[in-house]
Amino acid sequence: MVYKVVDFFCGAGGFSEGFHQAGFEIIKAFDIWDPAIKTHNKNHPSAVPIATKADVQEISLLKDEEFEEVVPDSEVIIGSPPCVAFSNSNKSGKADKTLGITLLKSYLRIVARKMFKKDSILKYWILENVTNIEKYIQEEYTMEELGLSGNDILTVKNEYAGVYKMQYYSVPSTRKRYICGEFPAPVPVVTDDRLVTLQNVINSLGSPHSRENQMINDINFNTEMPGNLVTDHHYIKEIAEFEWKKAERQKQDKGYMGRMSFPENMEKPARTIMATMSGSSRESFILPIENNRYRYPTIREVATVMSFPIDYRFYGESDSVKYKLVGNAVPPKFSYALAKAINDEIPLNNNLNFKKKTFKEDEFVNLNGKKYAIKIEKKKNKKAKFKYHIPYMKINTYRTELLNSFNGEQVEWTVEIHKSQGKNAEVFRELPLKMSFLSDKELTIINNFSDVMSKRIVSFENLQESYRKTSTEKLEKRLIGPDELLSEVKRLIISKFEHYKGDVNIDSIQKEVPYKIVISYYILETIIKKID
Repeated sequence: MVYKVVDFFCGAGGFSEGFHQAGFEIIKAFDIWDPAIKTHNKNHPSAVPIATKADVQEISLLKDEEFEEVVPDSEVIIGSPPCVAFSNSNKSGKADKTLGITLLKSYLRIVARKMFKKDSILKYWILENVTNIEKYIQEEYTMEELGLSGNDILTVKNEYAGVYKMQYYSVPSTRKRYICGEFPAPVPVVTDDRLVTLQNVINSLGSPHSRENQMINDINFNTEMPGNLVTDHHYIKEIAEFEWKKAERQKQDKGYMGRMSFPENMEKPARTIMATMSGSSRESFILPIENNRYRYPTIREVATVMSFPIDYRFYGESDSVKYKLVGNAVPPKFSYALAKAINDEIPLNNNLNFKKKTFKEDEFVNLNGKKYAIKIEKKKNKKAKFKYHIPYMKINTYRTELLNSFNGEQVEWTVEIHKSQGKNAEVFRELPLKMSFLSDKELTIINNFSDVMSKRIVSFENLQESYRKTSTEKLEKRLIGPDELLSEVKRLIISKFEHYKGDVNIDSIQKEVPYKIVISYYILETIIKKID
């Protein structure tokens, strides 16, 4: 017997793929995004397209007869409702959850309708999502809570519900996901000393272009494929210097956040693949080329990190669409582990051998051979915001920040001392400081430095204008923008005030603040007052 599977919010088909590789039959899938539907159908071909464009909320509310026509009976239902609203990366986890909860309940409503109907064959169902969603899911739901009639109760958090770490299921990623529903526990297949690393992925695929005429190994499914047939890998998209430098700063000196590797740490499983490509953010996935040059990962690299088979194709018109298809997916190797647990519990005796893909000639956009121009830095808009601390100077969670704001068209620059983060965060501004611990010579140094800087900056407006200009233009004209100002203050601190260790008491806020933080605040405040 082969168990049938219906996949809701199917995306590119990662959840389906794991069950397919485990011998289950995917009979229906639903999503709202055209590239996802196309990708799912092309990788899981059948006489009648498996994936259909549909709104899951609308499906959940259909009348019984139409509902049964749209959603076929199956032994297994899987689903991964859109996770953007629940992700900690979206407004630090404070994004509006209304739509996310609506879609979550829609999925649970469908499960309940299939589970509690007469002669139901549904035996297992699984919900996958970001870890933060756990706080928004109840232990169980009454039919009334799901907008249904009857006295049944849907148990959502069984004994195996919880957060699972993908790397222990042979996924080359530290991605973590929350799983709940009705399912047997998936069995981890690797331990900490046997994890699949990013270096393993790079070694298996080879660098872009290097193995076009050789066989390429699929590290996830232990197979191989001629290099010229491996799609979306033989190209290089280089990251512009102004972008990767910004990413480096965000990763290694992001205010209250910890340091991240730059470029990526090859000796561990890869970080979570995001849905958005970026070369200039803390979340950017950056690989080295050579000679202080860096690139985006290829689509095949991120797909392999997510444990997709090497022959899986992503049907998007651009690399950014393909990247989103990969980043939003459920890793197939983890899905396979879930399916195998079901298979072993029955047991179904499914065919667990690797199942290759076959594709007809079609309109697939293969990125191989594509030439990407390096992005050119553009001037920032007139009201570009700035908020950053003195580079690489965080002491006991304290940092000195320079920031701008706008009163109509008028720009204003201010200085603040920040402490800690989250609920413990504190901000101090307009501090009446007594700098009696400084010598007359040191006060003269600060005064002379502030004179020089203020004459070069001239005004708030000029500081904003310098900020708007490109890195090249600022360098050629020796302009002082906010980044350059902070760097100059850092150099002054290192050269003249490095001997100040420990803290000084600030009476006005009743805090012990590191000397260097207080000195840097005083220097910036002095400059700001001179250009105001």
